Amino acid sequence: MTGPTVPLGQLVLKVHSRCDLACRHCYIYEHADQSWSSRPKVISPETISWTALRLAEHAKKHRLASVQVILHGGEPLLAGPARLRAVCEALTGALDGICDLDLRIHTNAVQLNRRHLELFLEYGVRVGVSLDGDRAANDRHRLYADGRSSHDKVLRALALLDQDRYRHLYAGILCTVDVRNDPGAVYDALAALRPPRIDFLLPHATWDEPPLRPGGEGTTPYADWLLTVHERWTRAGRPMPVRLFDSVVSTLGGGPGLTEAMGLDAADVVVVETDGTYEQADSLKTAYDGAPATGKDVFRHTLDEVALHPGISARQHGLDDLSAQCRECPVVRSCGGGLFAHRYRSDGTGFQNPSVFCADLEQLIRTIDARTGAGATRPIDGFDALADSSDDAAGVRELDRARRDVTRSLLTAVHEEIGADAGPLWTEPWRLAVDLGRRDGAVTEALLSHPYTRGWAVRCLAGDASPAYLASLVAAASLTARPAEAVRVPVHDGVAHLPGLGTLTTQRAVQSVELTSADLAGPGWEPLRRIRADGLDVALDDTDPHRDCYGIPVEGPLTGARTEESWRHVLPQAWALIRKALPMVAAGIERSVRVITPLAVPHDPERYVPGGGIGALGVHLHPGPEAVAVEIVRGFRLGVLDALLDVCDLYDETDTRTGELLGDTFARAATDVLRDDAEQARRTRHQWELLARAGSLTPLGRRFVDGVGRGL
Repeated sequence: MTGPTVPLGQLVLKVHSRCDLACRHCYIYEHADQSWSSRPKVISPETISWTALRLAEHAKKHRLASVQVILHGGEPLLAGPARLRAVCEALTGALDGICDLDLRIHTNAVQLNRRHLELFLEYGVRVGVSLDGDRAANDRHRLYADGRSSHDKVLRALALLDQDRYRHLYAGILCTVDVRNDPGAVYDALAALRPPRIDFLLPHATWDEPPLRPGGEGTTPYADWLLTVHERWTRAGRPMPVRLFDSVVSTLGGGPGLTEAMGLDAADVVVVETDGTYEQADSLKTAYDGAPATGKDVFRHTLDEVALHPGISARQHGLDDLSAQCRECPVVRSCGGGLFAHRYRSDGTGFQNPSVFCADLEQLIRTIDARTGAGATRPIDGFDALADSSDDAAGVRELDRARRDVTRSLLTAVHEEIGADAGPLWTEPWRLAVDLGRRDGAVTEALLSHPYTRGWAVRCLAGDASPAYLASLVAAASLTARPAEAVRVPVHDGVAHLPGLGTLTTQRAVQSVELTSADLAGPGWEPLRRIRADGLDVALDDTDPHRDCYGIPVEGPLTGARTEESWRHVLPQAWALIRKALPMVAAGIERSVRVITPLAVPHDPERYVPGGGIGALGVHLHPGPEAVAVEIVRGFRLGVLDALLDVCDLYDETDTRTGELLGDTFARAATDVLRDDAEQARRTRHQWELLARAGSLTPLGRRFVDGVGRGL
């Protein structure tokens, strides 16, 4: 069977099928599909193991960089800490060495306690909480079966989650819209809880069971309610991302939908129930009994088989999957037809209809477009999280992909412009790279991901670098991805350089040597020194001929045990400071940085020199860990901004002063936390105020600067 068009990158795992609340708007218990009643209350160890196996084989086959798993219910906390630990252990173990795991739990939080959070801290589980606003709004639906309020218990849980020890686990609040609630009071109550994100959800409804419309047909109460919140949120300075509003802005600019309910992105979510059956998105339970069923389970079927199910593939072809009315709509690329379940009508048309919230969505999109000018911008996924440092790892994943695309284009440009003139120095390694890439995409990924490939390609186009470096890059990429396969490596002055790996000393008379990975343990081989410390795994690169890209002299080859010991002593201490003070920035560094190049002198804090982008950092070995930590964070943030500017227009680049101010302020927003210097913090705030008034910022740039302000 052939693989699916779109791999499934998000899995909702039902660990408990019952709930401790009786919410009146719940799609699981109060809507058409009642399959929950025949399923086991809690997921079994066997189902956990098979789910982890299926996810790992799917991620490995499709070479996924990351997968997201959301622990769900019912109420997942009812599964108990021991069963939740078993789930976390199985998933983490199965995916180790295959891809990153973004593990989350969605809960009503009434039972959330410190024991749960210590477990989530151990496995990096981020926590999303359902809360509909102030007490009056929340108690309209979210009650116990005997009518008691859940509000106070949720607030106590959120106060615990907001403590410094757990704050980085706080994923945000999900709020279901009820137009009978005061939108201002709802927003104020949620904002007062300092959530890192708010997700407003339209209530589940279909054309058969339409949503409440107090003003009757032809009105747009849901758009009106949300736009009141949008105005209040904007007036407050957008203190946190709001997924629905950010998704509208993103899709208007041609970017991705940030939620399943918006945009034309292909569906990539699958649900595993407590009995191991695969289902489509939970929201389909609102359509009709059996609507989410696939007829498949984890014991007998792979995720590839599930991805080919007609119900899932019906949401993987963008415009082609929508009704004729939707395809002709001017805001369809932002709306995307709305949530799939909300299109259902039992008259034979099924899901081939506009959303039952069609008029509301159009009004919401048009008004936000008019207020923000978003239609002329294109942010990336994770854009706001990068700006305010709430989740650097999420944005870095997208930037990694974007940077590889840019590097691919630059290499193609080098090939077209100077490849023929360079002769065999270029044509032979280029041919080898193309051939290896066709046989194993991992070789291409390794070539494009090397942190100095892009900078070297830019130098080639400017006539400032030799194209011969390509042969070394291709050889290193091949040995990384296909270690058993021999590859020829050029030799210069008796040394064969393998970027990112090390050097091999050879006879000076030879021009090249043929190597396999076995040769990288023999005589003459000097691997790059590696330093590993609590999640950080970097190479100290003191040999790469193209590492001098920081505008600062680099150190020559490190010599002497004392120098190496100094790095091994100071760098882990600096890393510990970063992890403690800036956990989300640390997650981004851990995700992307693979190389540190020793610099001969410290960075000039006034200069904006991104260097090796987000994959490599130039760092001077200061005697104290705090100064090293500041250089690491500053270099990383400048690299992030450099990669972001590859794909987003944030300002008129002829205005170099604004560019310098943007780089320095974005870096300072993080490094000030490490320095704990009131004068420096005041300077950063002053710079941000100057930046916020800059006339050369684009609408997207203004949004980015707003995010930096939230981070301050």
